[in-house]
Amino acid sequence: MNLLLIAVGAALVNNVVLSQFLGLCPFIGVSKKVDTAAGMGGAVIFVITIASVVTSLIYTFVLEKLDITYLQTIVFILVIAALVQFVEMFLKKTMPSLYQALGVYLPLITTNCAVLGVALINVQKSYGFLSSVINGFGTAVGFTISIVIMAGIREKIEYNDIPESFKGTPIVLVTAGLMAMAFFGFSGLIK
Repeated sequence: MNLLLIAVGAALVNNVVLSQFLGLCPFIGVSKKVDTAAGMGGAVIFVITIASVVTSLIYTFVLEKLDITYLQTIVFILVIAALVQFVEMFLKKTMPSLYQALGVYLPLITTNCAVLGVALINVQKSYGFLSSVINGFGTAVGFTISIVIMAGIREKIEYNDIPESFKGTPIVLVTAGLMAMAFFGFSGLIK
């Protein structure tokens, strides 16, 4: 039951984009089309989940054992960068159309603060291995939910009559603010 609460809390209550404001660059940049947003969400799910696995193991069996936990940020960044390179090579080889659609935003997963944020939150909350993996997966699912919803809204907004001063980024930010308020409604879900 505790693992379910961690997953739901990470995905909805503490949504990485809409309540913690991490990962906004790909959220705004890739959310123009639902297909691309779903592809980015899938890549982020893979990277964050695997990063949670690897960083949890490295923290527990290397950094804590050698009493060098102060190096966690540097080590986590290196692990995340390596994982993103792996995902980039995999997508380039197996799904070239998705690779092209994601463009520059795929390598930006490396600098996506949501990925590093999850690894650091797992350490700060003293999650064990399984809890870290569930938290990472739940966070990534929450990111995917929010980016796909935003993409769907942006596809609909494209055909609406919007005042000139709100076109482009301003309407996206207003929409993101309204989505954040909607997700705030989940805050009473878990105590």
